[in-house]
Amino acid sequence: MPENGWPADRIDTESAHSARIYDYILGGKDYYPADKEAGDAMASEWPALPIHMKANRDWMNRAVAWLAKEAGVRQFLDIGTGIPTSPNLHEIVQSVAPESRVVYVDNDPIVLTLSQGLLASSPEGRTAYIEADFQHPEAVLDSPEFRETLDLDKPVALTVIAIVHFVLDEDDAVGIVRRLLEPLPSGSYLAMSIGTAEFAPEDVGRVAREYAARNMPMRLRTIDEADEFFEGLELVEPGIVQVHKWHPDATSGEGIRDEDIAMYGAVARKP
Repeated sequence: MPENGWPADRIDTESAHSARIYDYILGGKDYYPADKEAGDAMASEWPALPIHMKANRDWMNRAVAWLAKEAGVRQFLDIGTGIPTSPNLHEIVQSVAPESRVVYVDNDPIVLTLSQGLLASSPEGRTAYIEADFQHPEAVLDSPEFRETLDLDKPVALTVIAIVHFVLDEDDAVGIVRRLLEPLPSGSYLAMSIGTAEFAPEDVGRVAREYAARNMPMRLRTIDEADEFFEGLELVEPGIVQVHKWHPDATSGEGIRDEDIAMYGAVARKP
């Protein structure tokens, strides 16, 4: 667990945080006792939770690698970055194309403090970090880091990974994503993973209640509701599927049951 170097006056150490719970479940070290307690409680309600979270992380790695290798994207805007976990997005895409540029966005002060791990770009490329809230897209789009790092005359991949299930209907998650996509040119991409309870409703419902009890209410979506995020875009095959079924590699889908995964994943091109 963290011991020093963080802006303690900005961090609520008594309350669990979704990014730190994720870090704990995945075997990280950047969490507090409240996060461990929450993670243990959630995993006791749904023992497949670690499998689900790892599958989501693996999907992100495959999706951004596909964007770099197959789609030729060299610019990425990563919303809700979370605590750095190697390989980070820039490490994956710069291993394909060292000139790739990545802008990371998060509003957690812990992620800000640990962001040096996100800024270790290859000499040919560039990375930047913006401290901003996903629900205020103008704070991202109007920032100098965004404008100075990304060339909006060239395609950008917008990645929104495992975050919209924390955005309730009244905050219009679909509208937020569309606002972030709006300034990106034709040929850009949207990659998203979207929480769902369609495959294990009782188990995932119990986990959602654990989150809500810690002031993190969730909005889990059906396949039709997930599809709304991609309206007007061209979905890459196989479309919107559970994350372990999207371009699986030799190990990504092995031994994973559908009921162990509560996340849809998809990549789509902006025409």
